[in-house]
Amino acid sequence: QLQLVESGGGLVPPGGSLRLSCAASGFTLNTYAIAWFRQAPGKEREGVSCISYSSYSTNYADSVKGRFTISRDTSKKTVYLQMNSLKPDDTAVYYCAARAYSCSPHRNDYEYWGQGTQVTVSS
Repeated sequence: QLQLVESGGGLVPPGGSLRLSCAASGFTLNTYAIAWFRQAPGKEREGVSCISYSSYSTNYADSVKGRFTISRDTSKKTVYLQMNSLKPDDTAVYYCAARAYSCSPHRNDYEYWGQGTQVTVSS
């Protein structure tokens, strides 16, 4: 069974850092693009970042450019989202999602989803 499991969320003060992990089971990451989305209360789920299957291509939402970094460790079947200089507006449930090969900005293009991890940025 193909499964994604997120971890690493928590409560952090403004300006702090967190690293989210997305661990895959039941499949390898070699042929899948992995994206991070987030959803704040009362808002639409939005794309944050994505890494292509080869790791050659990465992209970021304008709101997180320069602060977040996506990476993958294929041997560990894990994708990471390093989040620095966190702001209260980054508060949301963060989800990772997988689709074959290339990234897409559209959440409906993703086949597999994790259950989400809560990130709260507050003093």
